[in-house]
Amino acid sequence: MTPMPRRIAALAVAALAATGLAACGKSSTSTSTNASGPPTKPTGTLNIVASAGPDHWDTVPAYYTADYMLERAYARQLLSYPTVPTTTTSGPAWVKATTPVADMATAVPTTANGGISANGLIYTLHIKPGIDWDTTPARQVTADDFIREFKAFCNPISPVGNSLYYTSTISGLLSYCNAETAYFASKKHAPTAANIAAFQNSHTISGISAPSALTLQFKLIQRASDFVYMLALPFASARPVEYDSYLPNSLQLDKHLISDGPYALTSLNPGKQAVLTANPTWKQSTDTLRHQYVKSIVVTMGVTSAATQLADMKAGTEDLPMDTSINPASIPQLEASKTPQFKVFPWSDTFPYVVFNLRSPNSGGAAGKLLVRQAIEYGINKVAVQKVYGGPTLATIINTAVPPGSAGYKPYNLYPDANGQGDIAKCKSLLAQAGYPKGVTLTYLYPNDSVNTQVFTAIQASLKPCGVNLSGKPEVSSSFFVDLGNAPVNNEANKWDLAQPGWIPDWYGANNGRTTLQPLYQTNCVLNTTNYGCFSSKTVDSLIKQAETDQNPATAPALWHQVDIDVMKQAVVVPLVSQQFPLYASARVHEAGAPSAVFSPTIGDADPTNVWVTG
Repeated sequence: MTPMPRRIAALAVAALAATGLAACGKSSTSTSTNASGPPTKPTGTLNIVASAGPDHWDTVPAYYTADYMLERAYARQLLSYPTVPTTTTSGPAWVKATTPVADMATAVPTTANGGISANGLIYTLHIKPGIDWDTTPARQVTADDFIREFKAFCNPISPVGNSLYYTSTISGLLSYCNAETAYFASKKHAPTAANIAAFQNSHTISGISAPSALTLQFKLIQRASDFVYMLALPFASARPVEYDSYLPNSLQLDKHLISDGPYALTSLNPGKQAVLTANPTWKQSTDTLRHQYVKSIVVTMGVTSAATQLADMKAGTEDLPMDTSINPASIPQLEASKTPQFKVFPWSDTFPYVVFNLRSPNSGGAAGKLLVRQAIEYGINKVAVQKVYGGPTLATIINTAVPPGSAGYKPYNLYPDANGQGDIAKCKSLLAQAGYPKGVTLTYLYPNDSVNTQVFTAIQASLKPCGVNLSGKPEVSSSFFVDLGNAPVNNEANKWDLAQPGWIPDWYGANNGRTTLQPLYQTNCVLNTTNYGCFSSKTVDSLIKQAETDQNPATAPALWHQVDIDVMKQAVVVPLVSQQFPLYASARVHEAGAPSAVFSPTIGDADPTNVWVTG
């Protein structure tokens, strides 16, 4: 998942106009709720502050923490995760928070309940009756709505944020995607909404069927013990038939967003404000994971300063952050204050890391040269990056492609660098060997919020003494991920050479090896890719395939670890830190089982459907 400045992640944002509904203002008036328990009916407004906000509302391409945070409110899946307070990345609470449970499905499929066939290849899920779209009149969500979502994965306009999970597991999906790609690549068929819908409605995916209106069945290529985790990703949401009338990820689709969750998008002013209001068709009786505690959720976008965001939350004019880390300079004081509004939650991630654009022609194709990349591996001062995020208690320096806490992780360092402080002499030497004895200038793409800017400044300063001159290219996080994943044009001049994304594993547990290594390093140089630098290695692809096939928890991690080593030998990325998640919420915010908002590791942020507000 592309993380906060995740996750995801990912990709084009539609330029939308406001829908005309009056925006909800900030409110500090008292309500009928209190901190001792949740309200019995929706009350008050939850105010969320963001640097850029979501980059997608369409659930197919959405792959970013800001997207996931809001999708939780308007899009449901067959399976999903409960929001549970956690203190470590092990133990019962963490396991509960990271284990899929039934959402729209009546149960998690197992062999014992008949949901998984004896050979492990057929998954059958039943949809709960009474789950409706907020259409007029309201209409039951059906199995066909889920099939429509999977058919939209390979659309030619804005494909799914990560197709590899599904094309490598679901029978017939890859051939379906190849057929759709070829259909529109021929130039005989313009990629209009009508043509896209016509293709998808006249073709089938052999491995997905609907034996009845409320029964969905998947046939797998091979056993995949992690398939239930794929069904819990927001990609696997239902898709209403009305979306056939609009281009995927378009202004028109977003204007006509349809909800099956507790909230519906009712007003949108891109880059400035989004308003979600309580969905009257949603029923608590069908949803054990979400609530409708507040009347509305207002997202204010364009506040790039972490210090300003924190001040607004302290003042109670904003309640939760969305896509910007807590102001690092304020963390020591927040920790010392022991305020219940601030808590550091456990996490496992590579957030942020540096990725190289291997196809960039800039400076003689410098980013594509192994010796240049290895020079930068040695040269970056990771301790300086760690300080930006609040020091070692909040960010652990890492030297591996797989973060601690994920399958395949083992501590090692192919580029020893004075305990993370950088080796300038080694950097200079390798740069000279690469043909740049007088140095090299490279374009560095990064999100423009204040924290990511500080990270860029620290990296820029650490590389300058060895002759690597970084020319910063800041962008709002929504367009940052669009440009980062735009493989069709990233081999052109003046795009980017290095970039500063982050990554959150899409799921956790003993079999989560593919959640970092497959999306980031398997050959996948297409529009909306998460293999941002277009790295391609037959050896790595083969190892990934072996690891996916190996269902033995005793042997699969060794294969994932070998992928990690091969990626680092090629210096495809520079791992920097694995962060914990510091979360501050205003004093107005409360959540069951905790004094304030709870971080969800699978969302990558707080869950807006499980908090209420007072005051």
